[in-house]
Amino acid sequence: MTRDKDMDVRLRKIMEFLTGFQESSGYSPSIREIGDRIGVNSTSLVDFYLDKLEERGDISREKHISRSIRVNKPAQSLANVASKVQRGLQSASAVISDLIRIPLAGRIVASAPVPIPESDVAYFDPESSIEIARGMLPARENEKNLFALEVQGDSMVDAMVNDGDIVIMKTANEANNGDMVAVWLDDNNETTLKYYYKETGRVRLQPANPTMQPIYIDPTRHLRIMGKVVLVIRQVKSIAA
Repeated sequence: MTRDKDMDVRLRKIMEFLTGFQESSGYSPSIREIGDRIGVNSTSLVDFYLDKLEERGDISREKHISRSIRVNKPAQSLANVASKVQRGLQSASAVISDLIRIPLAGRIVASAPVPIPESDVAYFDPESSIEIARGMLPARENEKNLFALEVQGDSMVDAMVNDGDIVIMKTANEANNGDMVAVWLDDNNETTLKYYYKETGRVRLQPANPTMQPIYIDPTRHLRIMGKVVLVIRQVKSIAA
């Protein structure tokens, strides 16, 4: 099956499934249920397909509310869906078919800095990875410099980073003010995910949670920047109603 036909078939299967599921159940399926139906394990990839259908006006949804998909044009169904998909299919399929795997390196806390537990070092085996579409990343990012971390904690919730989400990081040892970074504090072997700001005589690690205070690091404490966040992969459990 060619890439164009594969894209066509998957989008038509999603529309068939959405229409039938809503008619029988009265509500929309979850992203994971859609993925199971079309044989896709990655929730971010299913979300990408849904974005394409939403752009064409076939569906509408609230991205931060679970089971909020609405089929806008069920009466026109498969023939019109196929026609819409075919238009611009070459560029869309070029994006979606170019899947990449990013190594899942471990956890990063989004809270006060805490020591890295020894158990977390072995929690992810060397084969752990996540699969995303290349088009989800900024155009200039080199995938060889990327790694993924699972977020633990809620200090970055106002930046739409919740407990259990996955952050895609770009390896870096320097940062600009306002970058969201993973930092290691060498003196206590601590790690945390925060916004980075360099101030006179110190570094401020700023949470994105109004209930939490910034963390100030003086120059005598060895701080290492290990990476910058380039993408957040929201987990289904994080947005469930």
